[in-house]
Amino acid sequence: MSELSIETVRAAIESHPDPETGRPMGKTGQIVEVTVDGKNAHIKLGLSSHSAAIADEVAAMLESKVVAASPGANAKVEVVPHHRIAPRSGQAGLKIKSVILVGSGKGGVGKSTVAASLALSLQQFGSRVGLMDADVYGPSVPQLLGLEGRPAITEAKRIEPIRCGDMPVMSMGFLVERDQAVIWRGPMLHGSINQFLGETEWGELDYLIIDMPPGTGDVALTLSQAVPIAGSVVVCTPQEVALLDAIKAISMFRKVNIPILGMVENMSGFLCPDNGKTYDIFGRGGARAKAEELDVPFLGGLPIDIGLRIAGDEGRLAEVMANDEQARAPMDKIARAVVRNLASKAAAAPAKPSLPTL
Repeated sequence: MSELSIETVRAAIESHPDPETGRPMGKTGQIVEVTVDGKNAHIKLGLSSHSAAIADEVAAMLESKVVAASPGANAKVEVVPHHRIAPRSGQAGLKIKSVILVGSGKGGVGKSTVAASLALSLQQFGSRVGLMDADVYGPSVPQLLGLEGRPAITEAKRIEPIRCGDMPVMSMGFLVERDQAVIWRGPMLHGSINQFLGETEWGELDYLIIDMPPGTGDVALTLSQAVPIAGSVVVCTPQEVALLDAIKAISMFRKVNIPILGMVENMSGFLCPDNGKTYDIFGRGGARAKAEELDVPFLGGLPIDIGLRIAGDEGRLAEVMANDEQARAPMDKIARAVVRNLASKAAAAPAKPSLPTL
């Protein structure tokens, strides 16, 4: 137990790992300012936009550390922006901090809706996010977001993505007519994925969310060779037939050395607006049980939401996710869990010091 002072406050929090890099905050210049007035401590803490989804959690943890070190003290953490550039990575040379794959072992489980919603939720928290639709044969992201048009080619011969607000989006759906099928063999698929990654003007992002095609094809292998993958999210529904295919997706990611951030149980119960009762149309809890069995984190469940379903069909998913906090809440919980799991990985294996922050 120590008397509250600037020194004791700094000593209590300086070793706390930065959620983005895992490095001690005292060494990364993120403890911007500490002031003490009697029993009250005020801390200005710098966090990058990569950590925006869990900024309040980090602040609460540091406040509790100060109180534990000086019982009877009051601590308030104010989070301020901490700018950190994204180093270029992979063969594609992307300036993206974390690439996250969203996949499933089968179609029809809402994978694309989850991928788009995850991207929108992270953006709503304040992160810089891009969305890439790698489901070349069945691209649905343009429909979900109400996007159309053909990407322009810049003077530097690079692809200018279509934008959903500030979010860059790239999909094969922008390059073919809606009623036309893409009939390609593996090499052409490999080439298109690399082109989407390496020749698109993504800019500098915290996250690139990639909507994977269903099944266990070679897209995951192509991506794993092109760019470092921060992790994957596996989407399934509660019934056993979907879980069997989700197991295959997990096995695929493990074989190509892509970390698994967790499982999402989609269509997890339906709350009837007429009587307030919840009906487990597809069952409930199957993904959580299977995640525990496979030693995979369970990120959360997403209930059947008729409003979101209609919004996706009408191309208004981004609008509803931005304006309806109740509809967005289950996905916000999952987005926080994803960022939290990335922070745990970073703390376990801190990044090496790189270029100074700007």
